[in-house]
Amino acid sequence: MWEAILRNRRRSRLLIGIMGAVLVVLGFMIGAVADPQAGGPVGAVIALLYWLLLLVIALAGGGQALLLGARARPIGKEDAPRLWNVVEEMTIASGLGKMPQVFVIEEDSPNAFAAGPTPEKAVIAVTSGLLKRLSRDELQGVIAHEIGHVKNLDVRFMTIAVVMLASITIISDLFLRSLWFGAGRRRPSKIDPRAQAAILAVTVVLAFLAPLLARLLYMACSRQREYLADASAARFTRYPEGLASALEKIALAAPSMKGVNRALAPLYIVNPLQGLEGGAMLSTHPPTEERIKILRAMAGGAGWVDYDKAFRRVRGGNESCIGKRTLSAEGSVPIREATAEGQTKREMVERIREVDALLGRLADLILIPCACGVQIRVPHNLERDTFQCPRCGREHPMPRAGSAGTAQSAGESPRKLRYERTTSGWEAFKCGCGKAIQLSPAFHARTVQCHGCHREIEIVGRKEVPAGAP
Repeated sequence: MWEAILRNRRRSRLLIGIMGAVLVVLGFMIGAVADPQAGGPVGAVIALLYWLLLLVIALAGGGQALLLGARARPIGKEDAPRLWNVVEEMTIASGLGKMPQVFVIEEDSPNAFAAGPTPEKAVIAVTSGLLKRLSRDELQGVIAHEIGHVKNLDVRFMTIAVVMLASITIISDLFLRSLWFGAGRRRPSKIDPRAQAAILAVTVVLAFLAPLLARLLYMACSRQREYLADASAARFTRYPEGLASALEKIALAAPSMKGVNRALAPLYIVNPLQGLEGGAMLSTHPPTEERIKILRAMAGGAGWVDYDKAFRRVRGGNESCIGKRTLSAEGSVPIREATAEGQTKREMVERIREVDALLGRLADLILIPCACGVQIRVPHNLERDTFQCPRCGREHPMPRAGSAGTAQSAGESPRKLRYERTTSGWEAFKCGCGKAIQLSPAFHARTVQCHGCHREIEIVGRKEVPAGAP
């Protein structure tokens, strides 16, 4: 496996160098259009500095800039125990030293990606649709694929390449827009007008072609990385069918992913701008159908040898995906049985409810459970004392910190608030200042501090509620 990783790293350095040359030439030509006499070198330097600025932001933030573009939010173990447990399992199975940070994107279409400057600062982001639709085996396959990218040292290259691609695309777009909105306002020059027109024509063509060329260079190395990540997922989970089934679901729903950042699209396990087919000349990923066929052709085992055999069988050639030393050092790995968790309607409904509750907490909503099974989602800044269940019509008071969970009394000190829990699960209430406070099932402290007014609120243990009570 290390032979394939090292080969990819050598190719990556060459491709990044070529993409950098494209960026510098593009900046030089745009500078020459702005100032034919001395603008070329200045434009090249500005383009290079712009890329370096974006790169420093991306690397220093540990992938935070990319996560911001994807509108991803960090979560803890208590927020999504099932997802957290799967990431822990695959981290251990892969031998990765540190578990990646986990983020959730509020997006109904299932998908996921990994990013970060180093394996130690790697992050994994999954959409809410992925958590709703995938069984545990399928979720393991997706997470193992992303951890495969981290383990195979892909995340740094992917971060640098995506920033380079975004820089070229943004600079080209800004130049073309400036021509549209600022025509005729270029600085006068002593250079022959015909030469100026020729420079402008060449620059316009380059502005159109540079993003396309940069994307082709990125794809030259990214497709092979996807195969290696699939092989890693099969090896880590010892259940290739999990990833194969997940890829089917993701690919069918990928085109419905709205508002995806075009610069981030190549990072996802299935490019949302390509969907099931992929494989076209401008595709950043191998054809998803081919990836699924390779995984399902691994009937004999789940190791590197098994994936390489399936890879050559499906693609119909002698080209190897895994390094020779790895293939000679390891034999076939037996495929494990599927987990007991199924895809019953009840399990799927419960999974959807858990994810909806998670999104509500991330959005600072107060969830009021009703005895009929409905979770009433209330914005924390809504000034009302009671809310009616839309299904059964029951009235529910707004949970507030005060005296034993009721509204704060007139004689109570504003620095001494108190809230009495009514459940051992997730619970939310309003502080006296109006901010929402979330209590997880694992919360056992005596007090909690409001992140709005910074007051300490005493938390009293859960009050037993009789079964069937509203």
